[in-house]
Amino acid sequence: MSHVTPASSPSPAPSPDVAADAPDGRSSRWADHREARRAELVHVARRCVHHRGPDVSMEEIAGAAGTSKSIVYRYFTDKTGLQRAVAEAVVVQIQQALEGALHAASTPRAGLRAMVGVYLEMIESSPNVYFFVTRGSLDAGSPLGHFLDAVTGLVAAPFARELTEAGSAPEHEARALAATWAAGAVGFVSGAGERWLRSQGTPEALDRVALTDQVAAWLWGGPVAVLARSRDRRPDAPGRP
Repeated sequence: MSHVTPASSPSPAPSPDVAADAPDGRSSRWADHREARRAELVHVARRCVHHRGPDVSMEEIAGAAGTSKSIVYRYFTDKTGLQRAVAEAVVVQIQQALEGALHAASTPRAGLRAMVGVYLEMIESSPNVYFFVTRGSLDAGSPLGHFLDAVTGLVAAPFARELTEAGSAPEHEARALAATWAAGAVGFVSGAGERWLRSQGTPEALDRVALTDQVAAWLWGGPVAVLARSRDRRPDAPGRP
């Protein structure tokens, strides 16, 4: 969650009613202007939250943007709408970083460790923004819910491939097992990450690299070890009498 550059002072926005009746070209330019202004306000809000905390007020955000709260409400309706917009920007950035880490890894296990490391590094870079965007609904249609679903699929893919290639389970079963494990893994990493963030500055705070190694080892070793033991107990397992 990197810092953002300051937004420029806003210019007065034309009335939406006027824009709707504008000749060809003017309506498109208004839509482009509105989208750009909305993105600018998201950047300013994100910077405000980063520096002032997840409880920053709409008045503070509007002041940082050089505008009024009523203008901010014109773009986002309420604080929840602004939170959703910031969350959408943040989760896209995290998802892209996780995908990059996975694709750069040489093995599924290395990919898992890389994704855990990237996730912890990004939430550490701005705890205030993380806690701001993770408030609220986990419904599938919400930005956070959509992100968690996408990350679950991303994490499940290499694990399913590992199970299939190792012969631990048929392909269809491997996919189901991997999806189940990934859903739990995402929740585990999220919970561990939040506890770690809240422990910063205390004797209980762990080193990020050490935490990354430990979490990745727990996630990988747990299900792999269980499946290996189950396979060894099968009557047809190699080496059984």
